[in-house]
Amino acid sequence: MGAPASPLQTEFNFTLPRGYVDAQGKVHRDGCMRLATAMDEIAPMRDPRVRDNQAYLTVLILSRVVTRLGDIVEVSTNTIEKLFTSDLAYLQDLYRRINTDGVNQTNVACPNCNHVFAVQAAPGGNPSGE
Repeated sequence: MGAPASPLQTEFNFTLPRGYVDAQGKVHRDGCMRLATAMDEIAPMRDPRVRDNQAYLTVLILSRVVTRLGDIVEVSTNTIEKLFTSDLAYLQDLYRRINTDGVNQTNVACPNCNHVFAVQAAPGGNPSGE
């Protein structure tokens, strides 16, 4: 018999590069994103804001899969809309990596000793994989 299968990781903690600034001026940087379901990508396509502006799809999807941002436990489209662009890009890349690639880290090798170790992958990209 082989080793037992490891459980599927469905939630991924993150730290935004800049952070969301709420109405009271508090900065929220640490959060959690869950794996997307098919409905997370299908339901936003029915939203008239997406029909008017395809770029809004990113906002809707991220508002569904980001489950916590600092003290905020109900992340809304309004929250995502107010992110700095570097934070939005970071979340888009995280979404792509955990849902398409299936990982939030990559293996790298030390150029001196060739030791291979895992590091968190760098941001860049968008949720729809475009």
